[in-house]
Amino acid sequence: MSKPLLCSVADWPEELDVLVLGSGCAGMTAALVAADGGALVGVVEKHDKLGGTTAAGGGVMWAPNNHLMGQRGFTDSEEAAAEYIRAATKGKLSDEEIAWYIKNAAEAVLFLDEKTRVDYAPLNRPDYHREWPGSTEGGRGLDHKPFDPSVVPGLVEAVRQPTYLPLITMDERDHLHGAAPDPQLLKDRANQGVRTMGGALSSAMIASAWDAGIRIAAGTAASSLQRTESGWEVLLIDASLQRTITAKHVVIASGGFEWSKELTSTLLKFPITPISAPSNTGDGLKLGIGVGAAFTETTDIWGVPVITAHGAEYDGQQSGRMGNVEATLPGSIVVNKLGKRFVNEALNYHDFSRVFANIDPEESVFANIPAYLVMDSSFTSKYPVAGNPTFTSGAEAPAWMVQADTVEELAGKLGVDAAGLLRTVSRFNDDARTGVDSEFSRGATEQDRHLGDPANTPNPCLAPLESGPFYAIELHPGVLGTAGGLQTDLDGEVLGWDGLPLGGLYAAGNCSATVFKDAYPGGGATIGSAITRAYAVGKHISQSFQMETTEALSLTH
Repeated sequence: MSKPLLCSVADWPEELDVLVLGSGCAGMTAALVAADGGALVGVVEKHDKLGGTTAAGGGVMWAPNNHLMGQRGFTDSEEAAAEYIRAATKGKLSDEEIAWYIKNAAEAVLFLDEKTRVDYAPLNRPDYHREWPGSTEGGRGLDHKPFDPSVVPGLVEAVRQPTYLPLITMDERDHLHGAAPDPQLLKDRANQGVRTMGGALSSAMIASAWDAGIRIAAGTAASSLQRTESGWEVLLIDASLQRTITAKHVVIASGGFEWSKELTSTLLKFPITPISAPSNTGDGLKLGIGVGAAFTETTDIWGVPVITAHGAEYDGQQSGRMGNVEATLPGSIVVNKLGKRFVNEALNYHDFSRVFANIDPEESVFANIPAYLVMDSSFTSKYPVAGNPTFTSGAEAPAWMVQADTVEELAGKLGVDAAGLLRTVSRFNDDARTGVDSEFSRGATEQDRHLGDPANTPNPCLAPLESGPFYAIELHPGVLGTAGGLQTDLDGEVLGWDGLPLGGLYAAGNCSATVFKDAYPGGGATIGSAITRAYAVGKHISQSFQMETTEALSLTH
């Protein structure tokens, strides 16, 4: 009989070498690397499903100079990667930090490729700023291939489902150019239980942890953390028991704080709509602060424009879905309450989200909240919106879309300045016909055009809005997760306010401060930050464990 995937902490030993809090890509990477180094490892997950935000998201990792790039003919170098990261972070990262990321990201990809079931492949996706030195046309973003979780008993049921992402890979999604996926492909994969994107990455990592004999407990929360002479005592609570486990090393990898209204209203610059795992309520941040940990970058987010009009829920909480593809495709614009465009809609989602923080100096309110995605009927007949099928008449439009026969009437229904919206649409239409956006240069760069429609010429991101009825939905400032938290050194050890490591306490993923310090160099930077720091954590623990073992052996001789 095969060993179970999950086991209660009641059956765990009282002492572990490593206890990991959280089962997303950060926690699982740290656990896998530490276990490979010989450590006895346990992973606890607060939610009853594994995978955290990783399983709910896209699963792409941004890893410059990784060894897989050559599979699609891409090349890179440490020098080029350093140039690009330096430009992306605008001097916020030291040369040491940049070199650390490039080295450890590449090593992490190699470890996952050679020693786990993770099956990454390079994406034909450019860096977000091709105009910066050291950028590449593709290969730094890694996309997980489809994964069948039935290889491990109980894994299908154990891993968190996606919020809304279909059962296709990111590579397949990129090739659709805004069109809907093949329904038969989706049906076949659903029937087979196959996972893609972040679900595939999480499933592969968890299956690898099962291979490695790592203990995993779901529905188990860490209630308190206390340092002792023998390590760290952690009080673990599940539905039926409370148990204290002592670990020499504890890794906090429990996600961000985006679902905590108390923390977001205190630490963030503007209101957000999260589309991550609702279990991310800042537990790890609070545990760390409770033992004297410093925190930093707490105003940073992994931002994205979000559509919520379709009324989607996740784990019983109101959620949404990314709206950046709809905003990029030809025949749509994004406007504020004055009816004005305020951003290049094809800009990468992270940089797009920054403009939601802009303040109207005259009224002292957010200038671009609320914002609206405005489309014409030609758009809705070609491209799905928020996952809704295409349609050709107003009678087929979903109830959550605002519709009107004219632009002026649409403005009235939205509460948007009608004269402003009319001027905006008129100017945009003139530009769209020539293929040149005179206001924001939408579609002028390779990265803009990547998510556009190549069948639309002369600019894959521009088409006039002239075919009524016209439609609109609100676009919110959203997050894939918060990006600030516990402060660590390059080994991932949590630091106190004196700048010194707390000793045996580590953090990785969104509960720790982003390695990019509010920059977003390319698609997959969120997971790139998480996996890279987690790999460094696991490596440092392994080195410490091996040193302790060597010292213990020397004392017995």
